[in-house]
Amino acid sequence: MTDIRPRRSALLVPAAATALAAARSEPADALILDLADSLPPADKEAGRARLAPCLREGGFAAAEVVVRVNGLDTPWGEADLAAVAEVGPDAVLVPRVEEPEDLAGIGSRLRRFGAPERTRIWACLDTPLGILSAEAVASAVRDVDARLACLVVDAGALAREGRLPPGAPEAGPLLVWLATALAAARAHDLDILLDPADRLDIGRARGLGFDGAVVTAPAGARRAEAAFAPDPEALAAARALLSAFEAPESRGQAGVAHFGRTALRREADEARRLVALAEAVAARAGAARGA
Repeated sequence: MTDIRPRRSALLVPAAATALAAARSEPADALILDLADSLPPADKEAGRARLAPCLREGGFAAAEVVVRVNGLDTPWGEADLAAVAEVGPDAVLVPRVEEPEDLAGIGSRLRRFGAPERTRIWACLDTPLGILSAEAVASAVRDVDARLACLVVDAGALAREGRLPPGAPEAGPLLVWLATALAAARAHDLDILLDPADRLDIGRARGLGFDGAVVTAPAGARRAEAAFAPDPEALAAARALLSAFEAPESRGQAGVAHFGRTALRREADEARRLVALAEAVAARAGAARGA
């Protein structure tokens, strides 16, 4: 099992002076400091210049700090990566990832620019080609140079790129695309977040099986953290199952009798993940209170 880090809410923060100053007190598991869509072209370089001293100063409590850079197909992407590498946030959110080679290219640049090893990559699947390549992209988690830690699916961008009309039902192509990305993440034990835009609400994203949501306001972060929190009943059941497997008579067994049925060891693995997530959420809350 990989290290568990709560990513129930990822709050998008424009790299504008007032927004960056306020970000330190925002209630979110992750903060996405945005150099891309939140800034007009005329403010891209100024936003980058504001971001570096902000990251050096720190003070983001226990939040995971992620920087969304402009794509390498824009005039700003290369300079964004160089600036980000110098200050070493927790992760870089890369738009329009469509093949594993995209991650390898970003990873090699981060290394060349001197980014610390702890700076990971969040890959955004926001095009039809990205969805078709989702499994190949997710498989890059096995490549240490790719630095892949998380997938993000942008439902609004997917709908635009897929030419879905504004009133298109969510149960149409969009739902299939989301399910494809979700399966890829689960196959490779990756977290996957949904940027629902105006296509889905947070509760629906949770029901589909995502690990968290990208939000644009603190109120959205609070809703996401409530929606994606471990269910108390499921958590109690997970702990009971682990206790059954840890009983002396069950050690080494492939399955145990549990509430009238046979529970298999792979169920214990999922129970262990759920308990670890709950503990990480509690630790994150404690660290935030102490900041």
